[in-house]
Amino acid sequence: MRVLFWGTPTFAIPTLRALLGEGFEVVGVVTRPDRPAGRGRRISPPPVKVMAEDEALRVLQPARPVDEAFLAEARALRPDVGVVAAYGRFLPAEALDLPPHGTVNVHPSLLPELRGAAPIQWALIRRLERTGVSVIRLVEEMDAGPVLRQVAEPILPGESATELALRLAELGAEALVETLTLMEAGSIEEVEQDHSRATFAPALTVDDARVDWSREPEENAGWIRGLDNIPGAWTTHGGTRLKVFRPRPADALPGGEPGAVTELDARDDGSGVRVASGGGSLWLGEVQPEGRRRMPAAAWVRGGAIAEGDRLGE
Repeated sequence: MRVLFWGTPTFAIPTLRALLGEGFEVVGVVTRPDRPAGRGRRISPPPVKVMAEDEALRVLQPARPVDEAFLAEARALRPDVGVVAAYGRFLPAEALDLPPHGTVNVHPSLLPELRGAAPIQWALIRRLERTGVSVIRLVEEMDAGPVLRQVAEPILPGESATELALRLAELGAEALVETLTLMEAGSIEEVEQDHSRATFAPALTVDDARVDWSREPEENAGWIRGLDNIPGAWTTHGGTRLKVFRPRPADALPGGEPGAVTELDARDDGSGVRVASGGGSLWLGEVQPEGRRRMPAAAWVRGGAIAEGDRLGE
């Protein structure tokens, strides 16, 4: 089966790797254009492009997937099916319908729940107990196509968005391979989504990632885990930005004024920094001060950069 693959970030790599490992012929890899990244804002290729070039695959990077020159190039590859895994842009009908078997998508949620750009993050923010992956046939309406395969997965206690994404990427790769195998055999079953049950997971901005210390500890823990790494939950300390990670609500411990640092634990295996949140408090296990690397909060405490009585968020 000849596959035209669409993907951009690291999340898409296990799916591409699985296609190659199972013997599918990947005739082309469509990914977003190179763009500035990192502190130096150097032009960098998307992760999927790096892997595709390592595997000597044909790479296409259209500025817009609707451009006729690109569509003609993709059509010339004669794909049987298109596969999308976190490409990052809506695809026009001309692209979706280009292969005879259409285009399928690996989406990291149990559709129709969490349609949109950030389903992994919102699953944690909303403190769901489970999520999963859905392989769907793509239509022009966002994440609304019929479901070809769906696999549920529990969300582990304390799991971050980064960790959950790694697990769902592998799960999605397996589900996709199984879907294409059934499609090739002509035995795939399509199930229409119940659109009345749809919920949404819109993209999150840096402004969304600012910690609101008036929230209850469990709620803030969900936000911090959900925003792990990118864009990263943040607050301020001493007038500079401080990213925070690895939250753990401090059961039965009294709080204080929202954002107040009420306890420090500098031991190597210690809890780090306890901060008042809502009517209670939570521990921050890791931090990233502005201009520095992510580190255990206990190491930050040992460095003397924070003291009890300090106030985060001011």
